[in-house]
Amino acid sequence: MTVKDARPRERSSKPTWQQEIARERIRILFGCAGKEFALRPDRSHRYVGLARKIATRYNIGIPKELKRRTCKNCYRYLVPGKNCVVRSNSGTQAMEVRCLECGKVGRYPYSKEKG
Repeated sequence: MTVKDARPRERSSKPTWQQEIARERIRILFGCAGKEFALRPDRSHRYVGLARKIATRYNIGIPKELKRRTCKNCYRYLVPGKNCVVRSNSGTQAMEVRCLECGKVGRYPYSKEKG
């Protein structure tokens, strides 16, 4: 038996217009998650899950400002004071966001202004 030429499969990306629609849908879902959190937090968590599925299907990233609104461990929608605690740590120069649902701490670096 001979082994056929083992070439890696080329990845095909989705058309640009489909990716733009997917980005718009992700932003809409995060907007709905923010509105629904006060009354139905489970629904807002579901919206975040749907946005993540869209991002993986179309091979696009979730924007940084939206990605920081979710827990990286349990993928819950985070609202400061409700289900997360936000603190600044001058030792590590990072903003620490602790999820109250799973206890995971996310650290986002910041730098001091030059002046």
